[in-house]
Amino acid sequence: MPLKINSTNGSVTLTPEDGVGNVDITVPRSQFVGQDHAGEFIADSYNERYAAVTSTSNATTVDCESANSFSHTLTENTTFTFSNPPASGTAYTFSIEIIQDVSASGFTVTWPASVDWPSAATPALTVDASAKDLFVFYTRDGGTTWLGFVAGYSLG
Repeated sequence: MPLKINSTNGSVTLTPEDGVGNVDITVPRSQFVGQDHAGEFIADSYNERYAAVTSTSNATTVDCESANSFSHTLTENTTFTFSNPPASGTAYTFSIEIIQDVSASGFTVTWPASVDWPSAATPALTVDASAKDLFVFYTRDGGTTWLGFVAGYSLG
């Protein structure tokens, strides 16, 4: 008899298609982290890990292993480094929200040289107080090249 699979918080429930009876199996999340799955994957919900990054001595690191969605509130001019991307052959995308300080200091960002922007033009940031700019980065070659895109300017 075919089974439907429902999963929530690491618990898997197998339900016969006729709806009669359940078999509950609990599997620790750690058993699934980093695993490859063959076949089609259909999710009822999708979430990404979020991390706020900060700068120290004009440097900020985006650790690709820690999240897919980041934010950074500027407190100084900062140079970004992207670390720990997946190996070549695995696509990886992340977004970062850059937020200007409340004093509209006009802090700047220097992106890694490996970022390829459309028309080879590095975008300028919005300099208004508390302005939010959203950027998206994509790689499939282990971070040798990142494609950079502006997803939104002067948000919020």
